[in-house]
Amino acid sequence: MSTVSAERLATLFVEAADTLVDEFDVVEFLQMLTRRVAGLFETGEVGLMLADHRHRLTFMAASDESARLMELFQLQYGDGPCLDAFHTGRPVINVNLAAATDKWPGFAPRAALAGFESVHAFPLRLRKEVIGAMGVFGSATELDASDILVVQSLADVAVIGLLQERAIRRGEVLSGQLQGALNSRVVIEQAKGIVAQANGVTPDEAFALIRDFARRNNRRLSEVAGNIVADLPVLPDLADR
Repeated sequence: MSTVSAERLATLFVEAADTLVDEFDVVEFLQMLTRRVAGLFETGEVGLMLADHRHRLTFMAASDESARLMELFQLQYGDGPCLDAFHTGRPVINVNLAAATDKWPGFAPRAALAGFESVHAFPLRLRKEVIGAMGVFGSATELDASDILVVQSLADVAVIGLLQERAIRRGEVLSGQLQGALNSRVVIEQAKGIVAQANGVTPDEAFALIRDFARRNNRRLSEVAGNIVADLPVLPDLADR
């Protein structure tokens, strides 16, 4: 990843900054960020989790379905790089999954079976509090010091995005704001399943249909997902352009 050009990184940060407008969609923003971070790696996928009001990690966004499963496996087995980064507040870097069975007996074998060879995880910090973690799952490619700085900076961008929310800026309780975003994620996952089944497509393709429909119609991703879950037939053809 150390070969990523300065121009490409600048473009990524500018895109993230352009997304941070009033009343932006937190889930859409974090989804965009995971896809862009994954794009920095030749064979990498990225997932992101946030802590709920009980300080328990919950899946929030992923670059694709395989990364989502990696995050869910960690939650299922109670071990894995994102959990370590979250609990310690320190990055987990360059871990070879084939040699990590003792470290993560539940997660490592499942990740290796899915075709991933190495993993990295970065904490999401808000002041002194760790509010989540971002995992990078990929080939055996190692990150050097400059790579680590770049990816941690992008993880910090996710925190900046959360800070942009008006409720947080007004000084309201952070946990309540995060919980709202987590609730939206649950509805989006339900909508993905409905659209995937109705259209005979994969979950990734279903998400793309929902996201593109929301963008074309200038609506929030969470709003469109909520309408789908409530009553799919009332929506126009999601694929209609």
